[in-house]
Amino acid sequence: MSMAAVRFGGVAERLGGLMSRAQALRLRSLAEEAYQPNQYVHGLTSEEAERRIDALRAEIALADSF
Repeated sequence: MSMAAVRFGGVAERLGGLMSRAQALRLRSLAEEAYQPNQYVHGLTSEEAERRIDALRAEIALADSF
């Protein structure tokens, strides 16, 4: 990975590797809010992290609609 990718948030990691730090923080926060801490797991791929983030957002939005 180039130094530029490391300096600017791990662009190379987000393109197909591990989830970024921002994704990890967002996923952890949403998992806690949805009372599903098991949704946050270290070492997820960027794509899997985005799927879980989207699912948790949808679940929270549904719960808030009641």
